[in-house]
Amino acid sequence: MVNQKTTTADIGFTLDDFAALLDKYDYHFNPGDIVAGTVFSIEPRGALIDIGAKTAAYIPIQEMSINRVDTPEEVLQSNETREFFILTDENEDGQLTLSIRRIEYMRAWERVRQLQAEDATVRSQVFATNRGGALVRIEGLRGFIPGSHISTRKPKEDLVGEELPLKFLEVDEDRNRLVLSHRRALVERKMNRLEVGEVVIGSVRGIKPYGAFIDIGGVSGLLHISEISHEHIDTPHSVFNVNDEIKVMIIDLDAERGRISLSTKQLEPEPGDMIRNRDRVYEMAEEMAAKYREQQRAKLLGEVPPAVETVVTEEAVVPAEEAPVPVEEAVEEAPVSVAPVAPSAPAAPAAPVAPVAPVAPAEMAEAEEAEVEALSVGEEVAPVVEEEEEKPVPVGVGAAATTEPEAVNEQDFSSAEEE
Repeated sequence: MVNQKTTTADIGFTLDDFAALLDKYDYHFNPGDIVAGTVFSIEPRGALIDIGAKTAAYIPIQEMSINRVDTPEEVLQSNETREFFILTDENEDGQLTLSIRRIEYMRAWERVRQLQAEDATVRSQVFATNRGGALVRIEGLRGFIPGSHISTRKPKEDLVGEELPLKFLEVDEDRNRLVLSHRRALVERKMNRLEVGEVVIGSVRGIKPYGAFIDIGGVSGLLHISEISHEHIDTPHSVFNVNDEIKVMIIDLDAERGRISLSTKQLEPEPGDMIRNRDRVYEMAEEMAAKYREQQRAKLLGEVPPAVETVVTEEAVVPAEEAPVPVEEAVEEAPVSVAPVAPSAPAAPAAPVAPVAPVAPAEMAEAEEAEVEALSVGEEVAPVVEEEEEKPVPVGVGAAATTEPEAVNEQDFSSAEEE
């Protein structure tokens, strides 16, 4: 029988050494860190998660999702590994508190900011209303639609459960503000089919001291009091009543702010027709709108509209028999210095004459442009009055372009929206 002798090898590594080694390489977890963890125990109101710490971390049910959760099994499964956010530091038992909701919250804000940067239209269902507007959820975040940005004739209470197209007005994670607009989404969609200078039929939806709100195909545009008629109007109530059906022309589309500016003044064949002869305005609306569009194109191209050129030719051109004496003859008849030439120097036959033409082309161009601009805003061109043998003075420069239509009161418009 062979005796077997058992020997124990001395490896030089004890349990105390192993514990010291664990302490040396222990992980330190801080609030705000995102770590990987494995679910190893699900409880009625939470779950225990192994993240590599000495003590299992805990996630309460209210931190399991950005949405409402009734049971932990709706979100977590046993032995599932996923990311967790460390919400608080260790308690007296050495246990960390985790959160999934905080990760979803951060990623939701990041996604919403991206959607806003892309100027995207999103759809969401109204889940509640309050005195100020309606509440929706976007990427799990609660969003607010102000009442002034809800474009529907329904009472707000009837919107619960209805899905609406929305555009972003404000995205502020620091202040926890997510504000959206239903009206802007509708206006943008409508604007894709509208053009500046187009005549549309609308219904008077509301009247304020500064103008009337006109419903055109489900979206609202402002007809400012300054754009109703060329003649002065004390109040829009003297011209319109609520529910009146009128023809208006679109003069501005602001997709970014969701605003449509309208005008009937530009449709008047004669100043004041909107007050005294509204039917004539409506009958000639398309014709006047075509003239308006032609003038706008001419302004953009720096050209003179054909209809205006004819007026300038008939009224502003001096007859041949009354034309000023050419500079060459004036120099021969009287020693009047017209060009910046020394008085004692003899007049040159050809070269010096070019810069002192009877009417400088640049000056005539400026005069014609000023006259055209005056005609485009309803002023008459003053006739050319011939003075003494001095250089003719261009007519209408400076004063002709001072009667641009009064700008829409943006402050008033903003206050109307808030109302």
